[in-house]
Formats: sequence, C-alpha cells, structure tokens
Amino acid sequence: MEYRKLGTSSLEVSVVGLGTWAIGNDFWGSVNDEESIRAIQAALDGGINLIDTAPAYGAGHSEEVVGKAIKGRRETAIVATKCGIIRTKDDFVRNLKPESLYREIDDSLRRLGVDVIDLWQIHWPDPNTPLERSLEAIHRIKEQGKFRFLGVSNFDVDRMEKTREVAEIVSLQPQYSLLERSIEEKILDYCRRTNVGVLGYGTLAGGILTGKFKKPPEFTTGDNRANFYPYFHEPVFSEIRKLISVLEEIAAEREKSVAQVAINWTIRQPGVTTALVGAKNKEQAGVNAGAGDFSLTDEELKRIDEAVGAVTLGS
Repeated sequence: MEYRKLGTSSLEVSVVGLGTWAIGNDFWGSVNDEESIRAIQAALDGGINLIDTAPAYGAGHSEEVVGKAIKGRRETAIVATKCGIIRTKDDFVRNLKPESLYREIDDSLRRLGVDVIDLWQIHWPDPNTPLERSLEAIHRIKEQGKFRFLGVSNFDVDRMEKTREVAEIVSLQPQYSLLERSIEEKILDYCRRTNVGVLGYGTLAGGILTGKFKKPPEFTTGDNRANFYPYFHEPVFSEIRKLISVLEEIAAEREKSVAQVAINWTIRQPGVTTALVGAKNKEQAGVNAGAGDFSLTDEELKRIDEAVGAVTLGS
C-alpha cells in the first residue's frame, strides 16, 4: 500500500481509504453489521488506514460499527468523520449551528469510542447558518482537543477560500470517479495549488465501475443508489459498458480486477490523495486494498481516458 501526506497535516493516509456510507444500513440496501466489522478489519489488514464515516450514515449507526471494528486497533486507524448533516427518518438536514456542532462532536466521539477524531469534516455547506459562526464553534472544539485536523466536503472553490481565511483546512472530500470528473475544471487545480488534500468519494460510481453489472440492475428495496447515481438506466448504462470493456481488457492484461483498475486510475490523477471506496464484506475490502499495490502505466491511463472521452453520459 502506498501512503501520502494529507495536505498540510501530519497524517500519512493510504491511497485507498474505506468509505462507510453503506455500513450505515439505511440507504444502500441491507448490510449485516458483523460482515461490516469484518470488512473494516480486512481493510486494516490490507494496509488501508483511513476509515471515513459520518453521523449521517444511518443516523450514527455507521460510526457505531466503525467504533466496534477498531476497538483494540486504534493505533492502526486514522478516523475521519463529519458534521453538519442530521439524518432524519426521511431526509438529510443541513445544520452547522454551533449548538448542533457541540452536540455532534461529543456524540461522534462516544459512538466511535475514541478520545479524539483525526479528521473532522464539514459534510455539506449550510445555507441557513453563517459560515463564520460555524467556524468559530469548530475552533473552540479543536481547542478542547476533540479533533486534530479540519476538512471540508462538497465545497466549491469560493467556500474553501472563505473557510481558509479564518481556519486551516487540510482536505476536501468531493465526488470523483471516471464518470464524475467535474472537479477537474477548477477544484482539483485549486487544491493542488493550495496544498489541500483530496479524498475522492464515489470512486466506483455506486458499483457500476466494478464491471459486475452486465445489464441495468433492479436493486432491492432500500438500495437507493440508482437515485443517487445516474448511471443505471438506459441509454447511459450501455454507454458506460463501452468504458467497462476497456477496463476489462486492462484488468485481464494486468491480472487485476476491474474495480482495482478503476480505483488505481483515480489515485493516479494529480492532486488526488486518496480514493474512498465502500465495502460490504471482507472480500470487497481486500480487493479494494489491492488497488493501492500497483500503478497503471501512462499508456494504460491514456487508453482509459480515451475510452471515457468516447462515452456519452448526457446532460
């Protein structure tokens, strides 16, 4: 596994990290907690040291499962969680009010079973709370020693600029994959220039970049990925299969999985620190970890980029 320094922090993070939204067991279909614990531990065994979670993932359930999995292994895990999204029965509510932040940090520490959070991230901007008020509260929380470094998620350049005027942020967590490359227009360059680390989520685009779907899938009740990602319906699905065929060719040549090729492409992009990838079981976690053990060649990267360029995803 390759490790990289995260922005201006002292954290050395694995180039493949474990994302745990599915482990929350309330948005991506049914997940068994014991399987999730084994997946997290398999990720750690495979060299992944960055575990990313959030209170919004299952209204704290993901954090609880992560806490159980890292018990006795805290020294091997860099724990990243978030603030500013409150999970209700039917929605995700943005709330960066100071009183909510003070409550969230203590709840996260309790659920995770840790004394300090390594990376605390603002999950989404809150249009109803002045950013300055939120950052003032976050500063006080950091002074109390409850988290080490601050990151942001789903921020544009303007919001990062405003945040950096009053607080140090070491990372941004945006959606980034072969199929979602909008951050390349401005955000990725900004992060490179300002030494803000990038933790990309959605690396496998809801699983479609694993190559396992040969036809548009019908997901089980409770699995909402087709509503979150626009890739599982025609004609987009067939367009993406053209790209998958190229990934399959390279995977066969390198004796790797399609998922490993897609993940490795992501971590070879300039400015990207880590690709966050979910896993519902230990087998998936092991495969994901293996994506950090090799490097695609320049020729292979070019073949993939040309294949992406030929895909029509629509507006």
